[in-house]
Amino acid sequence: MKCSLEGCPGDYKKTEILHTVRYQGQVVVIDNIPAEVCTICGDVLLEPETVQYIEELIETSSQPAEMVPLYEYR
Repeated sequence: MKCSLEGCPGDYKKTEILHTVRYQGQVVVIDNIPAEVCTICGDVLLEPETVQYIEELIETSSQPAEMVPLYEYR
């Protein structure tokens, strides 16, 4: 599928991404999210079901699978 951003000649490719979000003051990192990413500009498309699953995961998970260090740029 062609990229939906005006002027970008790229195509979307199915892959997995890493997504970072701040939720209730904490940084949450989710890996292996199925997505379509433009090969030229990097635009990311997620299925509505994937977005819903991510939201549910963040709101209901009590323990992360792994802890990672967080560095702040100051």
